[in-house]
Amino acid sequence: MSKKQIGILTSGGDCAGLNAAIRAAVHRAHILGWEIYGIIDGTAGLLRDPPEYKKLHPNDFDGNIMRLGGTVLGTTNKGNPFSFPMPDGSQKDISDKIVDGFKSLGLDAVIGIGGDGSFAILKKLAEKGRINMVGIPKTIDNDIGMTETSIGFDTAVAVATEALDRLQPTAASHDRVMVLEVMGRDAGHIALSAGISGGADVILVPEVKYSVEKIAEKIRNVKKSGRNFALVVVSEAVKTPEGDKLVVTYHGGEKRYGGIGHYLSQQIADATGFETRVTVLGHVQRGSSPTYNDRLLASAFGVKAVDLIQEGKFGRMVAWSNRQVVDVAIEDAIAAYQQIDLNGTLMQTARALGISLGD
Repeated sequence: MSKKQIGILTSGGDCAGLNAAIRAAVHRAHILGWEIYGIIDGTAGLLRDPPEYKKLHPNDFDGNIMRLGGTVLGTTNKGNPFSFPMPDGSQKDISDKIVDGFKSLGLDAVIGIGGDGSFAILKKLAEKGRINMVGIPKTIDNDIGMTETSIGFDTAVAVATEALDRLQPTAASHDRVMVLEVMGRDAGHIALSAGISGGADVILVPEVKYSVEKIAEKIRNVKKSGRNFALVVVSEAVKTPEGDKLVVTYHGGEKRYGGIGHYLSQQIADATGFETRVTVLGHVQRGSSPTYNDRLLASAFGVKAVDLIQEGKFGRMVAWSNRQVVDVAIEDAIAAYQQIDLNGTLMQTARALGISLGD
């Protein structure tokens, strides 16, 4: 082929802003004279025979596409290829087949858009197959290290904040305590940011141990002040006071966080005597049109990723730092897991506003 070729894929859970990143990469690659190919359904597309992909052209990626949620390339979060679950219940290393799929496409480099789990797998695959890779961080949880924010986080917070805006009037109309359960696999960034923005009275995150009595005390004080409602935000990964994880088992035996909102709703009702209701946002936070912040971030990330390939800088992840795009080693990014800073500005802000963190 006369032109060099870049592959691009989305991996792991979807979020808003992915299409803006793909669009930016396509336009930048075209300007620099590269051809770019979208790998369908992430690494799952490389397991097919032949691998499933399509050539991407700027004419197919106008401004409308970045308004769409999800990913036009599809994605997968099913199984680690180094220990892939088989139908008989066993696990098998199928990484060689994925590497062969990469190589069969004749790509000079690959852009992987993913979270910390996806990057750990993609990095290992790249090392095994000597594949030139650059990463773009995306996760609504905003828990990837070495970057101040990642694609999808801003939209998820906006959706959760809007949910609180909508819950407040109905809470006030019925003298209720409203419990909102938001996503957050191991970090409480969504709950903390949305809780402050949405005027929550209580914010519960995995990083802070809580007691039901402290929550009840805050809600009783809210009622004593003359206000007839209260808002509680809880991250899905918050455990019970006894340290138990609450999970839901899906078809096929897959276990995911779920149930803490209903648990707390009952605990609050028992402790205070107040009527409670619970709303679980779930995948609503992953969908919808991305906010302008996610569109801007994704566009800057997509351009920078292609520029890194042009410069021959591989094994790097684009990141946001001090109002600009930089690049960091992927291994450093996935090693520096980013939970809430308990002494950080947002935690200090929440406490200064009188918001209870349950401790």
